[in-house]
Amino acid sequence: MLDTHELSRRPGTMRPHGVTVQAPSPVGTPVIGIPEGGDLELDLRLEAVMEGVLVSGTVRGEATGECARCLDTVVIDVETPIQELFAYPERAEAQADAGDEDVEDEVSVLEGDLADIEPVLRDSVVTALPFQPLCRPDCPGLCSECGARLADDPGHHHDLVDPRWSALQSMLESTGVSDETKES
Repeated sequence: MLDTHELSRRPGTMRPHGVTVQAPSPVGTPVIGIPEGGDLELDLRLEAVMEGVLVSGTVRGEATGECARCLDTVVIDVETPIQELFAYPERAEAQADAGDEDVEDEVSVLEGDLADIEPVLRDSVVTALPFQPLCRPDCPGLCSECGARLADDPGHHHDLVDPRWSALQSMLESTGVSDETKES
């Protein structure tokens, strides 16, 4: 919660606000996110406007998760802009009375002089996170047959015989044709 009391409801009043807070709950997706208790650095600007308080700035944090290809741990620095208008309660009521039914769902409202920025932070950070995080851009992933890490063994492969050719393979073995003969 941000205290906006110092702005005194005077349009044009501005106050910078920089603070490091801990994430109250995990911020992200099941694949990657900022863990509970992780630091979120807020560099904000609070501005009083006619309708309420405009909060804008950036949020920075360190997200951890798993590589989508090899399941190794991934650590990504996240920096994303945020911007939200927190309406004064009487302004939000006036808009609701004017026939705008969805105002409460669309507009954030100040609670007294406090602005709850947690939903705004969560929305901004989650949309800035990669959908499929990678430990490195050229991560080869895991072997689809045995699950071995392909980065550890670049030449990894399996000699698989197509079952449709198994009869031919058994004929070659029964006639004594060697591997050297097959390769030439």
